[in-house]
Amino acid sequence: MPVFDYRFPYASQRSPVMGRRGAVATSHPLAAQIGLRILQEGGNAVDAAVATAAALTVLEPTSNGIGGDAFALVWDGKKLHGLNASGRAPMALSPEVFAAQGLTKVPTDGWLPVTVPGAVSAWVALTRRFGSMPLKRLLEPAARYAEEGHPVPPVIAGYWRAAAARFAGRDDWRQTFLPWGRPPEPGEIFACPDQARTLRLIGESDGEAFYRGELAAAIARYARETGGLITEADLAAHAPEWVEPIRTTYRGFDVWELPPNGQGLVALLALNILEDTELPSLPHLSAAQLHLVIEALKLAFADAHRYIADPALADVPTRELLSKVYARERRALISRARALADPVPGLPRAGDTVYLCTADAEGRMVSYIQSNYMGFGSGVVVPGTGIALQNRGAGFTLEEGHPNQVAPGKRPFHTIIPAFLSKDGVPLAAFGVMGGDMQPQGHVQVVIGMVDYGLNPQAVLDAPRVRVAGGLDVHVEAALPADTVRQLLRLGHRVRMEADPTMFGGGQMIWRDPDTGVLIAGSEPRKDGLALAW
Repeated sequence: MPVFDYRFPYASQRSPVMGRRGAVATSHPLAAQIGLRILQEGGNAVDAAVATAAALTVLEPTSNGIGGDAFALVWDGKKLHGLNASGRAPMALSPEVFAAQGLTKVPTDGWLPVTVPGAVSAWVALTRRFGSMPLKRLLEPAARYAEEGHPVPPVIAGYWRAAAARFAGRDDWRQTFLPWGRPPEPGEIFACPDQARTLRLIGESDGEAFYRGELAAAIARYARETGGLITEADLAAHAPEWVEPIRTTYRGFDVWELPPNGQGLVALLALNILEDTELPSLPHLSAAQLHLVIEALKLAFADAHRYIADPALADVPTRELLSKVYARERRALISRARALADPVPGLPRAGDTVYLCTADAEGRMVSYIQSNYMGFGSGVVVPGTGIALQNRGAGFTLEEGHPNQVAPGKRPFHTIIPAFLSKDGVPLAAFGVMGGDMQPQGHVQVVIGMVDYGLNPQAVLDAPRVRVAGGLDVHVEAALPADTVRQLLRLGHRVRMEADPTMFGGGQMIWRDPDTGVLIAGSEPRKDGLALAW
């Protein structure tokens, strides 16, 4: 097991949070408090995760919402379970719809990228299978904040300003999310009574109102009236799917992700490539170390963009891609002296988002992620409900014959991914890093930081990150040493220093010490949130 260094190697100067009875880590302090309160009132880690997730739809609407999707990994005390609660394209959505409008890619705004929301179904499925409290009880704290209002933190206020510029022409969005005709400033109180009523309808009906009742009818009616394709039948047909998590080994540890249609495969592919390299002998955040990480990620993304799709409607060679033999072939493409300009996918042999994690005293741990995709999603807001609909359909391609080509009833390539770490069957950590294609990149950098360099759960989130941006382009955080940047440039990387920390994702982690049972939690300094434990 890693022996953690508890000094402060990076900027936040924040110690990890420790407790024995339970822990919650997420990107909004009020949401974390709700989750901890549920644990203190006798709920388990799954109850806490659902209550926290619901609260985040209210407290952080810039990144997720009732109209978004969700995924989860749940350690129930004995076994790891995976939940895919991503929604499918409306049955009326086809390549011909886009061709008729002369479109060559799926737009990010308006009705065309809207897929069936799955987050509510995740809350229902998790509560029914593993929860100990009724859904109505778990959603009430969120409903109360929606009704009474909540102060907007600084990072979220910044996201809100960006969304206001993007959706300035949408009356439905402005009426719900710009009550003063402008985005809220940090510290201003935002309330949305429509969201409160919607959450209570969902809780009282155990989710039925959203997929087969009053809310489903409102969504479908607004679509009919304003050019959308989603119908009551599309909503009623939705069901979340319990899936077997996928994994790889990295220096004796098991790293777990969810299978496609998500991009968790990227993290596992990159770790496979890195496993048999000299990485641990290189200084952390040195140019030589980061070069290997960057090159492995580039190769992993090349495969992901070629093969990841909805496995129900496309052949995704997950097992073959995760082969250690295949990893060796991909690893051989990395030069220690020069960056790869344009990696191509291999040929495996046949054979805005919020993240949270919770843990309880009985051994349960939840790794959970929820998103509307791009800030506030599609911009479509169903009047009278507070439901902002996701634009997850923008993850489809219109390329003819591609496994991820848009099709009726199909799930798109998904960016949001929860992760989990174990060793020899012992659960160790629920963790995740939100933020588009930064997510698998963050997972890789977190695993390396802990396993190879002994960084504690807070320090590994504090550490400066890099972000592969395509081709030779790499974004790096301003805290990265200048000499490291110069050496990366000499290796052929086109390095761009970024002052905006939100470009590098937002992570949370809870680690359970296998010897003492102590929960050690960390929270992302690039966000507004915190970790809590008791």
